[in-house]
Amino acid sequence: MTDTRDKPLSAIAPGRWLLFALGWVCVGLGIIGIFTPMMPGTVFLIIAAWLFSRSSPRFEAWLLGHPQLGPAVVAWRANGAIPRSAQYFSAGSMVFSFSILVLMGLSLPLLVVTGVFFVAVAAFILTRPTG
Repeated sequence: MTDTRDKPLSAIAPGRWLLFALGWVCVGLGIIGIFTPMMPGTVFLIIAAWLFSRSSPRFEAWLLGHPQLGPAVVAWRANGAIPRSAQYFSAGSMVFSFSILVLMGLSLPLLVVTGVFFVAVAAFILTRPTG
């Protein structure tokens, strides 16, 4: 099978176009997530880098080299690291979001499921390396 990663997108199968388009959707969601407390921006940027690695090495390199967007993705790829400030911000956002759900008066079973999910995600995030 021929490696098509160094060919221009115009000469590539439609599947790579889809991966490329999804990569840009994830970049957009990642940027929105940087400014929105309840949305995980870095996760979308990591997914975008993965999609670009399979569709456009040029845009993968752009994302990894971007001064604001790239460092978190590079750190994740290198050793699964999440900066300490991002860990605290994520955990705080989950506490804030859960508080809003409580104030909204959601049913107890839904609050329990959501709480367990938030605790599991926070535990994962807070136990990642930071460097």
